[in-house]
Amino acid sequence: MDISAAGLLTEMQAVKGELQPLTPANSAAPHQDFSALLTQAVNKVNDLQQGTDSLRTRFELGDDSVSLEQVMISAQKSSLAFEATVQVRNKVVEAYKTIMNMPV
Repeated sequence: MDISAAGLLTEMQAVKGELQPLTPANSAAPHQDFSALLTQAVNKVNDLQQGTDSLRTRFELGDDSVSLEQVMISAQKSSLAFEATVQVRNKVVEAYKTIMNMPV
């Protein structure tokens, strides 16, 4: 990051250009709602956890088509997805607090 006034002004203008609302003339990608993306991500994590619970239950009941390896891999996938979601949430909360503490 350039700290000089000219460099800072250039960076601010670049950020402003990125934050401009998409119009049909300059829309390179379709507009997606952040809350919809977040909801979709949380639903995927929930699906992974429910799938893991189902595999775990089937394994515990003696289903021969489910191996211990499948259960452990599924459990790790759902655990990693949950941890990543919590980290994203923490970053969003941190960013919100930072913005709210900015002087007006």
